[in-house]
Amino acid sequence: MRWAKRSRDAWVDRPGYGIYGIAQGSTFADLREESIRALEPMDFHGIAVGGLAVGEGQELMFKTLDDCEPHLPQHKPRYLMGVGKPLDLVGAVRRGIDQFDCVLPTRSGRTGQAFTWRGPINMRNARHQDDPRPIDEDCSCPACRNYSRAYIRHLHRADEMLGAMLLSWHNIQHYQDLMARMRSAIEAGAFADFEAGVVAGYARGDIDPL
Repeated sequence: MRWAKRSRDAWVDRPGYGIYGIAQGSTFADLREESIRALEPMDFHGIAVGGLAVGEGQELMFKTLDDCEPHLPQHKPRYLMGVGKPLDLVGAVRRGIDQFDCVLPTRSGRTGQAFTWRGPINMRNARHQDDPRPIDEDCSCPACRNYSRAYIRHLHRADEMLGAMLLSWHNIQHYQDLMARMRSAIEAGAFADFEAGVVAGYARGDIDPL
């Protein structure tokens, strides 16, 4: 906490910028509470939850967020660091998280993985070789509007940079759409139904091959 205090004391307020305190404590509820309470009097602009998504698994990550939630400030943004997959984001929002950061949309795009409303798919697989359909018919990104699964698979199999660019573009759009739909569901008081719909979509899996 000495580093947190030194950082807060050195901070110079500027319009449009803020500084967050980082709550640590691994998956131990008592250490998480102790960390959050120690940060509270330093009056950070928001609280980040760090030290998760490092191999503990989704169930334990969610339990840790449940342990943290009663102690996190109600009037400040809550930021979950380094997370994550779409279902991780949905579950974390249900547990009171507001903000995220993660390399997954672009890292997955570089390796041929696309995120869809029916779960992630590997665009390098042979099943897409002659498929004229878009990655996700429920997506408005340029990759889905203008290119087929077959063409994007070809790009990745040929190690063409455009393949990584298109899938990264698509994945970022998917994440933006996911966050926008979660905000709308919260405003409508229908988040539980939204979450159930996302989980059901993943359970269906990818569309049938042609």
